[in-house]
Amino acid sequence: MENRITVAVDAMGGDNAPFEIIKGAVEAVKERENVSVLLTGQEAIIKKELEAYDYPKERVAILPASQVIETGEPPVAAIKGKKDSSIVVGMKAVRKGEADAFVSAGSSGAILVGGTTIVGRIRGIERAPLAPVIPTRDGFSLLIDCGANVDARASHLVQFAKMGSIYMEHVMGVKNPRVGIVNIGVEEEKGNALVKETYPLLKECKDINFVGSIEAREIPSGAADVIVAEAFVGNVILKLYEGLGSTLISKVKEGMMSTTRSKVGALLVKPALKETLKSFDASRYGGAPLLGLKGLVVKCHGNSKALEVKNSILQCISFKEQEISKKISENIVVPAKEKEEL
Repeated sequence: MENRITVAVDAMGGDNAPFEIIKGAVEAVKERENVSVLLTGQEAIIKKELEAYDYPKERVAILPASQVIETGEPPVAAIKGKKDSSIVVGMKAVRKGEADAFVSAGSSGAILVGGTTIVGRIRGIERAPLAPVIPTRDGFSLLIDCGANVDARASHLVQFAKMGSIYMEHVMGVKNPRVGIVNIGVEEEKGNALVKETYPLLKECKDINFVGSIEAREIPSGAADVIVAEAFVGNVILKLYEGLGSTLISKVKEGMMSTTRSKVGALLVKPALKETLKSFDASRYGGAPLLGLKGLVVKCHGNSKALEVKNSILQCISFKEQEISKKISENIVVPAKEKEEL
């Protein structure tokens, strides 16, 4: 089939590897005929897991890798020392053009380091941010950056805003996405030094729809489509978002089961409640792309189940079809110094 994309999938990464990872990969190729998967990892283990599934064997292959990078390992040392790990082998496949994308639920640090050093940044991109899609009241928003660049500069955040806008419009289908910067108030003069320096730069950008500052409490209501932050703030928002969501769901279930009367009521509202809660399931949007690289790298949650793995693979289709890396390259201004080198 023409226009088929190949996704390298780290079969050994994550809390639920290899079972949930391989299950998600199989579900992805069964759902979409234009996807092939390269499972990277220990061949004997992968082969044994695959025996449990009926799948199009011509679209699932194994890319052997004898080593595994564990979550607690120092990222730089792990990438340099474990050259035959499932993460390194998968990323090299992207660099060599053997795969169009790489998906992993493994070590965040190793994925960030490997993405930058193995796959490589697009010329002119100063930093590559992680950009997960998070659910909101009326749909979803892109949170950029959520963990890759803790000590970001204003110029980095401006690039994040531009890359996030391109991704939201061309992959997620949001026309003219609203861009907001996370702040402690909506007034232009508020914020820390980084936000105060970045705000006027975003305001001057003609190629994004900048709507100003956004407070954390406005994020769940969908006040902006692209939420710009440096990684420390973005990661705190993401983790609080996830923790609060699971706690609220737990408390709602607990309340519904507390009395006989509430149990009867729960039976009546269960269908509607189930559909509502489903819209707040982040796994339906896939993983977080590491934007600004020469190829696509997607980081799934460490505890990803098959659904998130499958959706992470499928989101690579739109990324490839829409040529997001090319669009980012064409729309990000190359610094003057690099222009001289061209």
